[in-house]
Parts: sequence; C-alpha cells; structure tokens
Amino acid sequence: MRPVAPKIVGIVNITADSFSDGGICLEPGAALAHAKKLLADGADSIELGAASSNPYSEHVPPEVEIERLAPVLAELQNLECHISIDTTKKEVQRFALEQRVDFLNDIRGFPDEDFYGELRDSTTKLVVMHFISGLDKAVRVSKTPGEVFDSVRVFFDERLKKLSDHGIPRERIIIDPGMGFFLASNPEPSLAVLAHIADFKRYYELPVMVSVSRKSFLRNFAQSHDCDIQSRTLSAELFAAAHGADYIRTHDVRSLHQALATQKAIEEVGATEMPPWRRI
Repeated sequence: MRPVAPKIVGIVNITADSFSDGGICLEPGAALAHAKKLLADGADSIELGAASSNPYSEHVPPEVEIERLAPVLAELQNLECHISIDTTKKEVQRFALEQRVDFLNDIRGFPDEDFYGELRDSTTKLVVMHFISGLDKAVRVSKTPGEVFDSVRVFFDERLKKLSDHGIPRERIIIDPGMGFFLASNPEPSLAVLAHIADFKRYYELPVMVSVSRKSFLRNFAQSHDCDIQSRTLSAELFAAAHGADYIRTHDVRSLHQALATQKAIEEVGATEMPPWRRI
C-alpha cells in the first residue's frame, strides 16, 4: 500500500545570506508575495526563517529575527494558513509560541531544557531535527554513513526521552534526521539516510520531515557542469514521499505538488482500469 501523500512545507527565507535565495525575500512585501505564491502553488504550510544556517552565514540577533518575522507573520495569520517558524533562539521561539504558530522548527532539536516548560504549555508542533554538530549553523565535516547513522540513533534516543520526561507529548513531535551539511560535507551520509527513511520512520513511530531542497549533496554525488539541482531535488523528494515522509520542506512547491498529483492520478486510474491480460 502506497504511503499517504506528504504535506508540503513551502520555504520563505527572510534572510540576506541563505544559499539559494538569500536577499530575495528580505523585505516584508517580497516575503509575503512569495508566501502567497507558494500557497497558490499547493503548499500546505509556510515556514518562515529569518536567519540562515549555511556555514558562511552571519549571526543574526534575536531581535532582528523577530523584526523580520513579525510583519510577514501578521499578514499570513490573516490568511489563516498553517505557519512554521524556523529558528534556534529561545527568544524567537518564545515570540512564535506567543503568536500561536502551528509549528516550530529547531535545527538543533530543542536542546535547551530550561525552555521545555514553555514548549509543554503550548499547542505548537515541534520539528525536532538531528544535527551532527549541535551548533546553530551547518559546518563542513566529512563523515561516514555509519557514523551518521550512529549519531542519528543516539541523538533521537536521548532527545525524545528528555522531551517526554518534561511532559511534551509525542503527538506534537515531528522528527527530521537532517540532510546535507547538517550530516556531513560529503554526500554519502545524506544519500544513505534518505535511502533508509522508511526504516527511520518505522523505528521511531513518529511523523518524519525531509528537507533535501537544493542541498549541496545533490550536486556533489555526481558532479557535472550542467547539473540541474531542481531535477535532482524533485527526484529525491519523490523518493522520500514514496518511502513514507510525512512532510517535505521545499523551495519549489509547484514542481513537487504537480509531480505528486500526477503520481496520484496514475495510481487511481490504474487501480480501476485493468488491461485485458490482467483479467485472465
């Protein structure tokens, strides 16, 4: 039986230095227009991020993050769409909880136990991401797939227990194994984790988010002067969808939404219309 189609999370980076789209949505009007386009293209929710996590990004103070987020968030709330905030800073997370956003996404996986009481007392769903370095932005470090598998297992075994011990229900938790530089600078760990996403989901029995969109490992596994990063992204996203990913976080909502709709149409017609040799 094919997995249920994943929810699509459209990315809006209100940043100056994100890898693929830094500066494009830094102004509130541009960010809001882009969010509306992603919703029209088929996004189930919008994720706003106001500080980049790429290895070369500059530190953004929490008050600047909030200043960038506030006007866009206010307008999106008028549209009554599902909203996620991507941040590592407690001050920004507290602001997001006060605004009653639907999701909080922390690339460090919510390490601050002194904040767990506030998380517990909210209704916001938490995207708990594994990050091999534990920092607030990606780093360049080479790892073997085995090392990364071990890191993922140890991280989630420990972090999920801590969240549970502090009264945060599993029903509000979504897990993300990380991809790209969050796992390693070489592509093999990301490819290996993606290949076993179904095993990962089965082991933890929790909803899984996958974020491969425009990640460098998709360029690096078979380098080519004419590499089409969007084609590779879509292929990886469809693989994740076919293997049970519950949420896919992406820049190109339109391509993923239409690809998933095409697959669904093929399967639905195929389930009712049989060729004559199948009827024998």
